[in-house]
Amino acid sequence: MVYRFRIILDTEEDVFRDIEIEQDATLEQFHNVINQSFGFDGMEMASFYVSDEQWNQGEEISLFDMSDGNQPVRLMNETTLIDVVHEASPRLIYIYDFLSMWTFLVELAEIAEYENGREYPNVMFVHGQIPDNAPDKEFKADDLDQGNEGDSFLDLDDYDELGFDEHWN
Repeated sequence: MVYRFRIILDTEEDVFRDIEIEQDATLEQFHNVINQSFGFDGMEMASFYVSDEQWNQGEEISLFDMSDGNQPVRLMNETTLIDVVHEASPRLIYIYDFLSMWTFLVELAEIAEYENGREYPNVMFVHGQIPDNAPDKEFKADDLDQGNEGDSFLDLDDYDELGFDEHWN
């Protein structure tokens, strides 16, 4: 089977690519196709994240193992598309270049049969040009709120509540 994806750059302008790729391709192969279709050189760190219907970032699938070895890390070259994407879970978030934070919303649009004579992966449609710089991300206080058991956002201007001990050493 062939997966048909729409990969949308998270920006105000409409910039997206429609790509079809075999369901048993690795996420590393998908990463390479995305980079080529958007004009990146592919030399920066990147990760996919499993996502829910509200585009909340879930489990990370990394290009390289940058962990300290204490927790297992899923890697792109060991994970196939069919392992993480299917009709019940059709969304991924793809982040390229963690300094610039190019963020893409990846959604499975269709599962199709192979077409004779067509090579995969295949960039089916290109819309919009990627900007010179990654779009700025705006973070709100709600994004920083831990939300653990009724904890409210920590007010860093209220120094008396921080528990600072000036004689700590």
